[in-house]
Amino acid sequence: MASGQYITKLHVSTTKDEEEILGAQGYEFINANLNQGAGGNQVLLWHKKECGNRPVTRIQFSFSNSMKSGLAEAGYELVNRDLNAGVCGDHIFLWYFYGSTEFDIPIVNLQVTADAEEEPALLQDGWERLGCDLNRNAAGNFIYLWVKREKLSCICELTASVDFDSDKHLFELGYTRVDEDANRGAGGNYVFLWYRRTTDKSKALTALNISTSLQEEAKLQAEGFKKLSINLNKGTSGKDVYAWHKKEGCESQIRAMLLLINSKAWNEYQKAGSNFVEKNLNDGNNGWIIYLAYK
Repeated sequence: MASGQYITKLHVSTTKDEEEILGAQGYEFINANLNQGAGGNQVLLWHKKECGNRPVTRIQFSFSNSMKSGLAEAGYELVNRDLNAGVCGDHIFLWYFYGSTEFDIPIVNLQVTADAEEEPALLQDGWERLGCDLNRNAAGNFIYLWVKREKLSCICELTASVDFDSDKHLFELGYTRVDEDANRGAGGNYVFLWYRRTTDKSKALTALNISTSLQEEAKLQAEGFKKLSINLNKGTSGKDVYAWHKKEGCESQIRAMLLLINSKAWNEYQKAGSNFVEKNLNDGNNGWIIYLAYK
């Protein structure tokens, strides 16, 4: 693909004046208000595709100050515009990165969804949903950014974190953070899942699962799954919850992994034939009900 087809810059507008300035600078906008359903400012995402410039390979979001330092230290570019401008939700900022590891695959297109019914078709068509609800805690629609990459890719590695100390290192190793707290609303540690992508199908993960008891752990172990050592319920009064993955087989490479917090999405993904792991990541506590899905 010609280099002029890659996304090379990103920006955000939160006012009419900013929209006019970015348009005059050659940016193109995605016709979706990132504040939809929440009131507040009209917030638009803008991008450029410039021949000869480096392609954007990763996009992340921060919704707390603690999430910012690892991104900055790893060399991510901050777009200093609050995606929840004018509303009382979390202060959400977009960050992007020009990566050169084997796990960095150029982004060629962007799309935004504001309805769970739209999501499974994009997943089926090779799009990758990024983890952060861009209306987080603002009471509007569940808004997600989706990316299309230059080449078809699969998830090859999975890890997790329970603090922010390892963020810089994981970003430098080519990991993408799923920007949703797996402990959301439960009062424990900030817990994040992370993944790396590959264009080599032979290295792809082929199945994911969740355990919430020793019996389930024993069953998954017997089925050849490998366990992530981090309790996804760390710091809460809930059950011990672990993520598991497998690389056996070559017919079902995992192309995308999602944490589903929108109850309307649960049935939509199941109806579309996505793999839906019906184990609540906040089992045993009062946090949000969160399910894992993958395709």
